[in-house]
Amino acid sequence: MPDFEIDRTVLQQSMARPIGIELRGGALNYGGTPVFEELDLDIPVGRTTCLLGPSGVGKSSLLRLIAGISPEAEAQRLVASDGAPIAGRLAFMDQRDLLLPWLNVFDNVTLGARLRGETVDRHRAGLLLQRVGLADQAEMLPAALSGGMRQRAALARTLMEDRPVILMDEPFSALDALTRLRLQDLAAQLLAGRSALLVTHDPMEALRLGHRILVLSGDPARMGDPLEPLGEPPRPADDPILHGLAARILHDLAG
Repeated sequence: MPDFEIDRTVLQQSMARPIGIELRGGALNYGGTPVFEELDLDIPVGRTTCLLGPSGVGKSSLLRLIAGISPEAEAQRLVASDGAPIAGRLAFMDQRDLLLPWLNVFDNVTLGARLRGETVDRHRAGLLLQRVGLADQAEMLPAALSGGMRQRAALARTLMEDRPVILMDEPFSALDALTRLRLQDLAAQLLAGRSALLVTHDPMEALRLGHRILVLSGDPARMGDPLEPLGEPPRPADDPILHGLAARILHDLAG
């Protein structure tokens, strides 16, 4: 895999002014049973927040609530830090790459603009593909790509939307360990300066990428106090301090 060295000025030159997100009184019920209620969450401006929690506590539903695509979750208050509407100012990256199989990599990455009837910024798309190491695969169909390549294409498509808020739901969970490590490094560089919320089951992934780490757990689920590791992401995977913190988070997740 190529060495992903990112020119941040290229990726940020057209980015809209960063915003934060404030959610208050989030609630999710299934069959009359609360999964979470009275839940509060902040996504600080220009920082990456990582959300951990056991399966079934509503992490993905919370992400979809912020994205405005949740039919089951609701919030008493969901606002951007500047008071303007959130709609149209965030991009969502699913744990599946969701590439359209009949479109090549370039057309998948630029799909959003074409669906909206906008002029495709071909220069920016080309630069993003270069930065994620897929410039030579731009004309290839998804079926010809490895799993890691598909995830890099999905990441480029997310960043191509050029939104100040990025929501990511377990985007690297299906990858092998080495590819996952490299994509974590890449994501940290590409997300610099944006407000991001990353849902993950992996404490080390959260500790490598997050400025803030949150744990959602309990029945009904509650949000724990934030953990803020020292240093800027991506943090080294062999840092013994991070491994100690990961063990602590696993203990908390185990109840």
